[in-house]
Amino acid sequence: MACDSVGGIMTVAQDRFVRQSALVLANRLSGLTVTVIGVGAIGRQVALQLASISVRRIQLVDFDTVEKTNVTTQGYLASDTGKTKVAATSHAIGQIDPAIKIDKIVDRYRAKQSTGDVVFCCVDSITARSAIWRSVRGRVELFVDGRMLGEVIRVLAAHNVPSSDHYATTLFAAVDAQQGTRTSHGTIYTASIAAGLMAHQFTRWLRNLPLDQDTTLNLLAGELVVH
Repeated sequence: MACDSVGGIMTVAQDRFVRQSALVLANRLSGLTVTVIGVGAIGRQVALQLASISVRRIQLVDFDTVEKTNVTTQGYLASDTGKTKVAATSHAIGQIDPAIKIDKIVDRYRAKQSTGDVVFCCVDSITARSAIWRSVRGRVELFVDGRMLGEVIRVLAAHNVPSSDHYATTLFAAVDAQQGTRTSHGTIYTASIAAGLMAHQFTRWLRNLPLDQDTTLNLLAGELVVH
């Protein structure tokens, strides 16, 4: 353990990020604002992981409140019931690192809203995804979309022209969407894995490594497909 230079007393702040320093570049994080749109099952887990890896500025966007079923599937606490998801998630982030600056937007995402340099799209509706993409394409450096149905996860990352063009092809008409949403068919462990895959694309981007533009993981079948 490291000690400070004055009294020889170990400080948690000095050592907190030592084990991730080769994988998460602090110098890249220091100037970034990251937006999480939708803090339900996947979005809440994304926000907490971002806080844990020391993103310094996080913007949370969601209009919803915490219901009892969210304690099981989305990782909220029983005491969060009735609070806005943005407020409850902000409180949890503050417990991880009170120095993180949080921009709380208790509303649906609207095109007039500004976003951070990186956007994590964690909404249920394909219609909402399409509207968000039309609004932010060309305005953000990295866009990561997480989708989940039961134990099937899909993560898409768009950061350049080819990956952006590919992402646009995944925005099928709402009538063609597979039945089911995060809230009707989901588990906290699937959401946590999805969030981890999304955070992994983010840290690869920080290190200027190639990204996987389209990843599908079927937990039940044990199948991973990466494009």
